[in-house]
Amino acid sequence: MGSKNKLKRFKENETFENVFQPTREEVVGDLFPLRGKWNSDFFKNDNPVVLELGCGKGEYSVGLAERYPNKNFVGIDIKGARFWRGAKTAVETGLHNVAFIRTQIELINHIFAENEVDEIWITFPDPQIKYKRTKHRMTNSEFLKLYKKVLKKDGVMNLKTDSEFMHGYTLGLLHGEGHEVLYANHNVYVNEGSPEEVTAFQTFYEKQYLEVNKAITYIKFRIKD
Repeated sequence: MGSKNKLKRFKENETFENVFQPTREEVVGDLFPLRGKWNSDFFKNDNPVVLELGCGKGEYSVGLAERYPNKNFVGIDIKGARFWRGAKTAVETGLHNVAFIRTQIELINHIFAENEVDEIWITFPDPQIKYKRTKHRMTNSEFLKLYKKVLKKDGVMNLKTDSEFMHGYTLGLLHGEGHEVLYANHNVYVNEGSPEEVTAFQTFYEKQYLEVNKAITYIKFRIKD
């Protein structure tokens, strides 16, 4: 993507009511005004709040929001030029139950209060296969502790990935640490029983994976206290 195109998207993001781009200082200083108030001040309802971490172009957040109007969705990514597409689609189609935040995943406990989130989706994260990159894997122990801080007591996690490594690593870690695996599927489009929200729509990259017959895997789980 050209720099002019990126700048144009950054500018357009600033005009969208469903996009938030706080500075790191604001976030770390707990100055983000919607923390603890997403339902009352932005969505203006009491519906469940669902996050998509590393939302990319925002297709999954938008797809879920269209399919489940009685839930509120927030896509999070550090690259605003990416989720511009999802934000713009939501604005153009009048979708009011989805928002986007430009921030780092590591800071979500400054964006959401304790027990504010009902569900978290991680869709097609970088598997960070090299051992020295373990700390960057989005389902490692430290990240799970972070997610637990914002999730409600019975909150649910979802991992959808094309990486057999990520799927196996996460399952092993979940079992090893005693977390509750609610459902696991090694090939959601081939094996029966996949939840509707897993197969109802595909992201741009997911379609590419499917074209080369790459298996898409899924895990649904709860993080123990």
